[in-house]
Amino acid sequence: MKRTQIYLTEREHTAVKSIARRLGKTQSEVIRTAVDRFIDREEPAKRLDLLRSARGLWSDRQDLPAADELRREWDRLDTGADDS
Repeated sequence: MKRTQIYLTEREHTAVKSIARRLGKTQSEVIRTAVDRFIDREEPAKRLDLLRSARGLWSDRQDLPAADELRREWDRLDTGADDS
């Protein structure tokens, strides 16, 4: 682990302190968690891996309409037209 010094605004400092107290964690743990979540959200390769892992997640579900049916319905609603 590397030590890093950062500057927080008064608002940020108060919020981190409050969150840490509420969760029973240190301010450092709260900040590391926030940084990890930011990295996960912003890292394109990681996002692509997550999307790939979700592929086919609901493929065995029988209670969902087919994608082409949904697309036609969305298109109909978007244009205000009726397919019939």
